[in-house]
Amino acid sequence: MAIIIFQHGNLVGPGRLGLTLRDHGFKLSIRRLDLPVTHPANILALEDFGDGQLVPSDFDNVQGVISLGGAQNVGEDHPWMAPQLAFLKQAHERQLPLIGLCLGAQMIAHALGGQVGPMDKPEIGMKTVTLNGAGQTEPILTGIAWDSPQYQTHGYEIKQLPPGATLLASSRECKVQAFKVGVRTYGFQYHPEFDRAMIDALMPHEKDFCARAGTTESDVRAGVDRHYADFARYADRLSVNIASFLFPLERKLTA
Repeated sequence: MAIIIFQHGNLVGPGRLGLTLRDHGFKLSIRRLDLPVTHPANILALEDFGDGQLVPSDFDNVQGVISLGGAQNVGEDHPWMAPQLAFLKQAHERQLPLIGLCLGAQMIAHALGGQVGPMDKPEIGMKTVTLNGAGQTEPILTGIAWDSPQYQTHGYEIKQLPPGATLLASSRECKVQAFKVGVRTYGFQYHPEFDRAMIDALMPHEKDFCARAGTTESDVRAGVDRHYADFARYADRLSVNIASFLFPLERKLTA
């Protein structure tokens, strides 16, 4: 069995979350949806799955699902968007562990009946994310400060949560920063998977976001310098919590 990871770009991989899951004994099947199915990276990922599709046609050997971030937006015309939305909805209905990060969180919200749309201006850089009452008692967020710095880079947001969803955290600029739906479905608007190398690699591509957000690359980098140590500590804790709490022990033992 493997955890399916949908990756939508070269610079937005599973990062520290992927490393933590591997360290805990999980097998990852990373699907590069921005690349052809015949790309070597995808051929390797599909070796243990019989249908040869980047978005699987069934849930055989699927232990959980993670949808990462990307430059794309919900509502745009990408050939993998509709199949992935349907797959995320089915994963949720099957109560499989399901995590969405940034774009992935927005896709989960949309797939389950929420609303996603553009922000007045992007949110970029280290921003304070505040846990509400539900977030402060949520096991997956154990050990994370009620106010913590989290790295952001997004121009769309979740305008309305899906029916039955619970809001867990917000920032000043974006109300929906973390949410839960059902038993094992979570969305995070921020990027706990990022490490410093990933942030540095993205920065040259963020000039438009910086300008639209009314900030500069140097200001964003300065914020990262100030807060990265705390951010990394909380991001590592969340990654360990996901690996430890989200996947039932019997599924891990039989993987």
